[in-house]
Amino acid sequence: MKKIVIDARELRTSTGRYVERLLHYLQEVDKDPNHRYVILLKPKDMEGWEPTNKRFSKVACRYKEFTFAEQLGLAWQLYRLQPDLVHFPMVQQPILYQRAVVTTMQDLTTLRFTNPSKNRYVFRFKQWVYHWVNIFVAKKSRAILTPSEFVKDDVAKYARINSRKITVTLEAGDQVEATAEPISELEGTQFLMYVGRPTPHKNLPRLIEAFVLLQKKHKKLKLVLAGKKDSNYRRIEREVNKQGVEGVVFTDFIPDSQLRWLYENCAAYVFPSLSEGFGLPGLEAMASGAPVASSDATCLPEVLGEAAHYFNPENVEDIVRAVNDILTDKKLRAKLIKRGEQQVKLYSWKRMAEQTLTVYKDVLKEEEAS
Repeated sequence: MKKIVIDARELRTSTGRYVERLLHYLQEVDKDPNHRYVILLKPKDMEGWEPTNKRFSKVACRYKEFTFAEQLGLAWQLYRLQPDLVHFPMVQQPILYQRAVVTTMQDLTTLRFTNPSKNRYVFRFKQWVYHWVNIFVAKKSRAILTPSEFVKDDVAKYARINSRKITVTLEAGDQVEATAEPISELEGTQFLMYVGRPTPHKNLPRLIEAFVLLQKKHKKLKLVLAGKKDSNYRRIEREVNKQGVEGVVFTDFIPDSQLRWLYENCAAYVFPSLSEGFGLPGLEAMASGAPVASSDATCLPEVLGEAAHYFNPENVEDIVRAVNDILTDKKLRAKLIKRGEQQVKLYSWKRMAEQTLTVYKDVLKEEEAS
C-alpha cells in the first residue's frame, strides 16, 4: 500500500484551479487499488470539497502558508502521516520535511519583479529568501512538474539542475461551466477584458495607456478589469481616477457565471503580461469564443500558438495596433475565434492528471528501489 499526500491548501486561491482539476481527475484516472491519497485542506475548505473515490480521504491542515508555524507544524503533521510521497502544488513547503516530494513550480515570476504596493525593503528580503527556497526545493524534490516548456527550461537554468528531473504537465483551459449571468452595466456595450491579479508583471498600466489611445478611435469602448480588489488593484484604481480616465470598470471578485458572460461578450480578451508560466485565462477566453490579443512574452506563444494576435507588451503603440486590428478586421476576428476553438482542444486536464500520476509512479518505484 502506497500513501500519497497532496497539499491542497491552495484550493481557493489563484493556484486553486490547477489543484481542483488535479484532484478531480486523479480520482478518475488512478485505478491502482494499492494507492491511497490523503488531501490536506484548510479547515474552512473541509466542507467544500468531498472525495468521489473511496481511496481518497481529507485531513484538515491549520498551518497557513508562508509562516513559521507551517515550517514546523506541517513538517510534523507530514511525518505523523507517514506518506510514501508528498505532492506540493507550489514551491512553499516545510524545508524540514526531507522525505520523497514532488513539487509543481508554476513559474519564477516573483523572483523577477518588484511590487510597489509592498514595502520595498521587506519585499526585497522576501525575494532573497524565495530565491534560496526555489533553489533548495528544486534540488531536494525527487521530481518537478511545470506547466510549460518555457518554465521547465527556466527552472533548470535558474536552479542549475538536470532538466530530465522536470516533467511538463500541460494544464488546460475549459469553458467556464456556470450558466452565463449578464452584468447589467455592461450589457449592450463594447468592451475589452482582462481577468486576473494586478501584480506588476501583469502589465496593467500599459494596458490602460493603450486603452486611452484606443478610445480616440472607439469612443464608447470600455475596459473591464476582473479580479478581487487588493492593494494593487486599489492603487491602479486611484491612478485611473487621478488621471481622469473614463470607461475602466473594476469588477472586484465576480462569480463564474459573470466571468463566463464577460468572456462570451467581450470584443477581445487582452493578455498584456510580461511573464507567465502558462496563461490559463487566454485559453479560457478562447474556449468561450473570444478573440485574444496577447503579449508575445515568455510562454504565451508556446501555449496560445497561432490562435492569438500578438504584440510587444513593453510597447504601448504595439498593444494598440493588435487590439485595434481585432476591433476593425472582421476576417481576422473570425479567424482568431476559429483557431482558438481548435487551440483549446490541444489541452486536457485529464491528460495532465495522467502525466502527474506517471511521475508519482516513477518516484515511488525509485524510492522502493533505493
